[in-house]
Amino acid sequence: MNQNPKMPPQHKTPGRLQLIAVATCLAFFAGCATTPQTAGRLQYGPAASILREARSTQVPVEQRAADYLQAAAMTAPLLGTGAQQTPAVDTYNAACSELTVLLRSSEGGRLWNHPLTLTASNKTYHLRLEPASSGVWAPNYFTTFEGADQIKEKLIRKQNIHEGVGGALVGVRIVNPPEKFAPARGITAAVTATLDFHAADATLALRRPAKQPTATVEGKIRPLAANFSAPISYYQPPGNLTFMGLFGGFSAKNYPAKTGLYFLQPYDPDRIPLVFVHGLFSTPWTWVQTINGLQADPEIRKHYQFWIFAYPTGNPILYSALRLREELAKADQLYPNHKPYVVVGHSMGGMLTHDQVVTVNEGMWEKALGQNARSVFKENSGNSLIVRAIKFRANPRIKRVVFICTPHRGSDLASNGIGKIGISLITLPTRLAAVMMDSLTNADLAQITGSSKRLPNSITGLKPTSPALPVINSVPISVPYHSIIGDRGKDHCPNCSDGVVAYWSSHLDGAQSEVIVPGPHGSCELPQTIAELDRILRLHLRSSGSSKPATTIAQASR
Repeated sequence: MNQNPKMPPQHKTPGRLQLIAVATCLAFFAGCATTPQTAGRLQYGPAASILREARSTQVPVEQRAADYLQAAAMTAPLLGTGAQQTPAVDTYNAACSELTVLLRSSEGGRLWNHPLTLTASNKTYHLRLEPASSGVWAPNYFTTFEGADQIKEKLIRKQNIHEGVGGALVGVRIVNPPEKFAPARGITAAVTATLDFHAADATLALRRPAKQPTATVEGKIRPLAANFSAPISYYQPPGNLTFMGLFGGFSAKNYPAKTGLYFLQPYDPDRIPLVFVHGLFSTPWTWVQTINGLQADPEIRKHYQFWIFAYPTGNPILYSALRLREELAKADQLYPNHKPYVVVGHSMGGMLTHDQVVTVNEGMWEKALGQNARSVFKENSGNSLIVRAIKFRANPRIKRVVFICTPHRGSDLASNGIGKIGISLITLPTRLAAVMMDSLTNADLAQITGSSKRLPNSITGLKPTSPALPVINSVPISVPYHSIIGDRGKDHCPNCSDGVVAYWSSHLDGAQSEVIVPGPHGSCELPQTIAELDRILRLHLRSSGSSKPATTIAQASR
């Protein structure tokens, strides 16, 4: 992604920070305009005036609701196959979505999920909501709804929209106190509102198009209208996103999210958790285009749920890996029967991912560091932060991982002048720094960082000379793993590089697949990357018995 937001006047960026931004280039963001799904389309003539009356805020809520029902009832017999958008279908869809938003939001939701008797043009309707089922959301699950075409999409270039019948909505769930793993703005999902009429009885259903893309509406199986990009775009990025990630890497307090695991969709026990871990000087918005691209595949939508791990990236790599390990353990505790994880890590996020699927013990550290390692384990309890960060077991609930542009053996940029500047600018959280100072002697610091005056941070951990790298890389990875490697095209592989990570560092023997994509370090959103992820995820479905073999909708360039 390529976005260069201007910094506010009070945040002038020193020249050396700009150099670091160029050197690391670990997150690229792009903006785009929203293409409304229904705006500007012709409405069905006989119902157009009724629809306009329903939209008037000067009319009582019950009367507006009755008018929406009347407009939907007039157009329901004219839906046809639903595959083609006609004025009648557009009118029906608008009536369904706007009625849902009106009833859920007006007067504190007073009319929501109660049997209603409503009259319009001497026609009386008895309205009820359809109860929850495998293809229908529970009426009270979402606390609010937004029209999908009303959400501005700043990062997505190509909207993932499906034409059909029903009102395309974004369901939003925000409760107090906040639920575990819920983003600050709530948990979202694509919702399609449909109305079925049987004489005077009307049923409003909140359908789940990701799980069931078709439904019986007005007696016929029809495709459901849906916008799968809008629920992701609901999470609007800060205006200075690139610099937010940059500053978040230097100081944890400037990071735009609290460290933790976040669900981008309601938890679903039938779907595989697909966890994304971003890299250095980056943010979770790195994954917007990737997730949007994957959701274009109905098999991926149906079988995977998207989670992200957010963390300030200046902290030591093994400490951040510990935090990821702890967050996954919390998810295991809350949802003990969830399907096994697939984890995708970009750049340094791939190193955090690597640390989840290997087992490292005291003996390995003692072999690498000798007496210094023995003193660390002797002087700190097994429950101490330092020991928990460097001694761990592979997570048995992770069944596959994907590394994108990952510096498994470090990056030379971390050792040169720019890397030294970055090391000097990173400020660790006070509590973490205090714990590390209490746990490490000057001799330990010298062994780990090459200096007894500075605590280790993420950039010191990216140095090819970091003692942790040979320890981690000496252990076999416990699950199938795949590599996606960027190549700027300046040299032929194996001498190639993505501009930040060289092939000699990102290549792993034993990978089930290795695809080299033509792009820089920030290659998460490349069509070739998304296509390869799609292939890997479909492969995982087949190997785990979750899906029958199917042809991918996109192929990676070879």
